[in-house]
Amino acid sequence: MYALFVRDLQLALRLGGGLWNGLSFFVIAVALLAFGVGPDAALLAQIAPGGIWVFALLACLLSLDRLFQADAEDGALDLIVLSPTPLEGAVLAKAAAHWLTSGLPLTLFAPAAGVMLSLPPQSIGPLVATLAIGTPALSLIGAVGAALTLGVRRGGLLLSVLVLPLYVPSLIFGALAVRSSAVGLEIQASLLMLGATTLGCLALAPFAAAAALRINQS
Repeated sequence: MYALFVRDLQLALRLGGGLWNGLSFFVIAVALLAFGVGPDAALLAQIAPGGIWVFALLACLLSLDRLFQADAEDGALDLIVLSPTPLEGAVLAKAAAHWLTSGLPLTLFAPAAGVMLSLPPQSIGPLVATLAIGTPALSLIGAVGAALTLGVRRGGLLLSVLVLPLYVPSLIFGALAVRSSAVGLEIQASLLMLGATTLGCLALAPFAAAAALRINQS
């Protein structure tokens, strides 16, 4: 599992890997939103929580189709399935590598994104917290979608259709927590629901993705 994790991490860090694609999209999308709305700070602050979370979802989605596809094309996936390592553990290792190169960079850039979109200072911390808690669920759900669409021609569109509806709970609770912090409301309930969503994905997604991979490789 560790070797697979390190391998996926090294591949993503190379030029043209998932890290740079997702982060570049996120930065450009935030900048375009700021330029498009204009200098109205109140309006920017109002749409910033939902906008940042939507951009984070789409940025994570960009690299999902490569999660298992490259391994399937070069035969590495057959070795992973047949290895003594539980396939669920391999899925978890690949999802963890995907989060470290997609969700974590977005979380680290979140304070700058909040400043660009005139988010109140008291909301910067909750924004970082929601992304840190919620983005692992995006990678885990994405692993299930990538496993289900493995081998499908033009599977990227089908992957988006499958995954995006499942991202909605994370989007709702993440944006709600940031929006509530901006007006001084309690955010603990939203953070707990966001954390519960991530823990539920952690418990179920590796088994669902592993089952889909076994079916596709059989």
